[in-house]
Order: sequence, then C-alpha cells, then structure tokens
Amino acid sequence: MTALHALRTPEPARSLPGLERDQLFARAEAISADLAKRGAELDRDGQPPFSEITELKASGLLNALHPSEIGGGGLDWVDGLTLTRILARGESSIGQLLGYHYVNSQYVVWATEDREKAHRLAQDTVSRSLYWGAAVNPRDPGLTLTPRGDHYVLNGRKTFSTAARLSDWINVSAAIGDKIAQFAVPTDREGYIAHDDWDNIGQRLSDSGSVEFRDFPVSESDFLFAPTAADVPSPVKPTFNTPLIQLVFANFYLGTAEGALATAIDYVRTTTRPWLTSGVERAAEDPYILERIGEFRASLRAAAALADQAALGVQTALVRPNVTARERGEAAIAAYESKVNATHVSLDVTARIFEVMGARATAGRHRFDRYWRNVRTHTLHDPVFYKARELGDFALNNRIPEVSLYS
Repeated sequence: MTALHALRTPEPARSLPGLERDQLFARAEAISADLAKRGAELDRDGQPPFSEITELKASGLLNALHPSEIGGGGLDWVDGLTLTRILARGESSIGQLLGYHYVNSQYVVWATEDREKAHRLAQDTVSRSLYWGAAVNPRDPGLTLTPRGDHYVLNGRKTFSTAARLSDWINVSAAIGDKIAQFAVPTDREGYIAHDDWDNIGQRLSDSGSVEFRDFPVSESDFLFAPTAADVPSPVKPTFNTPLIQLVFANFYLGTAEGALATAIDYVRTTTRPWLTSGVERAAEDPYILERIGEFRASLRAAAALADQAALGVQTALVRPNVTARERGEAAIAAYESKVNATHVSLDVTARIFEVMGARATAGRHRFDRYWRNVRTHTLHDPVFYKARELGDFALNNRIPEVSLYS
C-alpha cells in the first residue's frame, strides 16, 4: 500500500474511520490471495463467478464508494481503483467486474436528475449489496423503446454485456423515436435474456456474453432523465464515467501483470533450475533472471504510480463544484496516458514471464498463459492507438478528447 500511494497528495479527512477502511483493503487482499490459489482452476472452468460475486457482496467491497451515511465505505476513486488492481492480481476478471460495478453504480447516482430518486437507488444498492452491470455498447445496433399502453417495451440485442448473468441491476440506453433514453432496471423482469455465448481466450470469468431484450417492460419512472436528442451535450459530471472506466482498464491490466510477476517470482524460487553455465546453484541467483525480474518490477511500479496520479487527478476534478468540460478533458488525458502505458507494460510483462520461469512453465496444467490471454483479450476493447492519437492531439494542438463512451 505504501509504495502504491507514494505519489499521492495528503488526503482530506474521511467520514469512515481508518480501521474500517483498512478492513476493506484487508478483505480485498485476502480475497485476491484466495483467487490466486484457484486461478488455474477458475480459468480452466471458465464459469460465471456467482460465488465470487456473492463473496464480494458479503465483504462490503461492492459498497466501498458509496457514502458512509447510507452504510457505504465512503472511499474515493483513488481507493476504488486500487481495490480493483488488488482483486485483479488474484484473478483478472474479478478485478474487472469490481471496477465495472463501481463505474456503473456511481454513474446512476450522477446521471439521475431526480436527486431523491438517485438517493433511493444508492440506498437500495447498499442495503441489498446489488451488483450493477450495463447494456450500453455503442458499436452495436441500438436498442429500441416502443410505447405500449402506460409503459414502454424494450427490444434488441447487445453483443457484449459484461456480467450479463451476474448483474442485479443494469444501466441501459435505447432509442425512443429520434431521442435517446437512459434508464436503470432490475434484470429479473421478464424479457431479459442473458446468453451463454462468451467463449473468448481471456477474461473467461467476466461473463461478457450477449444480452437480448424481448418486450422488456420499462416505465418512465425507470428513466435517469428525460429522453434527449443524441446531439444534446450531457452535463459534465456523468461524462466522467469514460475516463473512470478507462482507469478501471488500466488498473486491472496492471493488477493482472502484478499477479503474473508474483507467480513468476514464486515459480523461480521453487521450481526453475539454474542454467548450466550460470555459475550459480539457484535460479534465484542467476544474473539474467535477476535482471529480467528487475525490469518487470520497475516497469510495473512506474505504471502503477502513473495510474495513481491519474486517479487522483480525476478524483480532484470530479468533486470540483461546477467542473468544466475543459477540466474534465484534461483529467481524461491523464487517465488515457495511464491506459496507454498500462496496456504496453502489462502485455510485455505477462508475455515475458516465461523467460525467467523456463520451458517447464509452459505446461498446460499451470495455465500461466492466462495472464497474457486476459490482458490481450481486454486490451482490444478499444484500439489503444486511438487513445495515443488523442494524447498526441492534446500535446500538439491543445485539443481535449471529444466526449463519447470511448473518450
């Protein structure tokens, strides 16, 4: 914890007692350690992690970012993203699922125009430890809302919906005539169909298959705000969901790579044999292995420091009264710098751990390739070179990214 937070500025007093905050971090570390022990088995089975989500609910981690006044943890986004990274060290998909829940559950609170309704949603989330997903993939054909009597029905399909079978509630966006509606609904209503079609090489526990809505009932009371034309600018605060989800990506990539490095270190200490011309009796004394491990460690620590600084920048902007689009854009640039860097570092480390572990580490029973498969799969979510392009445009032309679900 000390190393991860070394670059942070002094924090304001928290409403949650320090011991309780420490307990949340201790629970995250314990859950992560248990996941790491079962990592190969979980990856091999590739089943939706129902029991793991239940454990997160029982631990209080799902409620960590909600105010302590309603029973939440009262933590900020710097802490929430660090918790995401900790979970990903044990199992990448679980880190992803925790981070996604944080963004989805907080977005509802920010975006809901009726503040009493927003408060009720937050209270319900905390009291029932609800897990929040979303069906908002903008690259799919849109979902459509059609009036029917005193309500609407939702129809359509989304190809990717992380936690499709795990979510208690979801955020959804859909077309209603020439406008866009956003709403929050429980997944236990008739007409919600989560398909068992997630078969990718990585993030096998993320349950990111398709969802389908067949005459799914939606009422006006479910809307977060009145339907608006697609070209109407959103209020600034809800648009922070994009830099925050990109920081979730960066942190669970780094957590996955940190888990890979920890696994490699343990394997070298216990199993790897020294090379015959190394002149040492233990692989842990081999100078070339030491050099590689040192490289990996330095890269990951630097990337984690950048991620922490970006998180602090976004958190600072987010709580600023009347935050401007420019301030949001500059915070987003810091987040995207972290995302680009974390992508490259995590892909490099997870692929190269075999250089220090040796040929026997490629045995299928270990499934050490899961770290690379997990990072490789999700880093294709949105092309990293487009993020780098946005960074270059900011550096050369002082242009902030155009607001979207990807920027």
